[in-house]
Amino acid sequence: MDDLRQNLRIPEENLKEINDFLLQEDNPLINDLLQIIDKYGGISEINRKAEEARQLDNLFEQLEKKKPDYVKDLDWLVEQRDQQAFVHVNEYRRQVLGPKADRITFDESFAVTLELSACQYFPFLIEEAKYAIGNQDLMPGRIIRVRIMKEQEKDGDLLAMAAAMQIIGASYVETLDTKGTAPGPDGAPVNVHLGGPDTITGYFGGVGQPNDFALKWVDEFLYYYTNYGVKQVLNINLGTILLGYFLYKLGVHNEFKISVYVGNDNPYSCFWTLLAAKLFARTDGSSPLIGFNLANSVNNKTIEMSAYIRNAFGFEDVVRLEHHIIETWKSIVRQPYDRREELIELTPKVKNISAKHEGGNVEVDGTRDYPSDILDYFRTKEDITKANHWDGLRINYMDRHDAVNSTARALTENGLSFIAARNLHYY
Repeated sequence: MDDLRQNLRIPEENLKEINDFLLQEDNPLINDLLQIIDKYGGISEINRKAEEARQLDNLFEQLEKKKPDYVKDLDWLVEQRDQQAFVHVNEYRRQVLGPKADRITFDESFAVTLELSACQYFPFLIEEAKYAIGNQDLMPGRIIRVRIMKEQEKDGDLLAMAAAMQIIGASYVETLDTKGTAPGPDGAPVNVHLGGPDTITGYFGGVGQPNDFALKWVDEFLYYYTNYGVKQVLNINLGTILLGYFLYKLGVHNEFKISVYVGNDNPYSCFWTLLAAKLFARTDGSSPLIGFNLANSVNNKTIEMSAYIRNAFGFEDVVRLEHHIIETWKSIVRQPYDRREELIELTPKVKNISAKHEGGNVEVDGTRDYPSDILDYFRTKEDITKANHWDGLRINYMDRHDAVNSTARALTENGLSFIAARNLHYY
């Protein structure tokens, strides 16, 4: 068997051929990428602009011109944070466990990040914060956003959320408009095969970002990176995943999360993804792959094997394995879908994972007049308000908040730790 295993060794000449191909001066694949980087002023200028744009003072200044009411909300959020109005972690644990909480040693090295998806609208976040203070709940430590970028750039939500995430101490991810759905940021069809949600099955053929849209994705990312400091974006295509690795290797300080839509549903597909991450890691061992969302169909064994690969490549502290615990009631999975019991079994075995909540608790979500629906991600705010669905989406969001806290309670009851918004929930 050992002799057979040796056949898998990658010859040095094969690696040399890959390097030679990447470094060819006339390679159009690399040259097209370098042209986009040059358009934004080169690596150093790109990172400088992003760092400047990300400064809270600059975000507030822009927001004051665009949506001053949001500045008042952010000032309130800062005040509540500074007054420590949110429940402390130890207090939360005593609420759940009573006096015995002080006798339990929680292993923070296996803490699960509480993740909420998606927070589409800034007012929802402020309502959640007020609710969390009143009920002594936890705010999520990671938030995913899937709202149309041009739309939220126009109405101020993009700026407000970028500031709010820094204030509360949560990581967050944006989803670029070049994600394959129609229409694109300019109103034109992104994809000849897709006309919208009614043709969503076209994604199964891998036609989400065809032809030159991988490069458009890079261009769009660098726009929001340099103008708003947006660092983490969702990644749904093998080509843009590779380009994300290239950007980072070239020196841009970008990060990305691989979406559940990519379909990593077995250890070998995860090996393929992490193999590319290793090949294009920086010399310090870091990678732009920050979040790795496996398919909804994976079991604990596949997650454990993915962690085994991740750890072998030195990525345990770099790549967070993100797992859907709750999904939207409609349009993505068979219901009921609730993976909390599996999470409780997995948590003591696998470090650096997150529990993602995309819907409400199953006993609640399905009973709503307007249950959560993944297709709402593809709708404009105008369409939602005209259809009188705004309040339904707001309730869906608060149900997600409750689901996050249900998971935090379940973890605590089993003596397991979590990561909530770091600047709000002190120890």
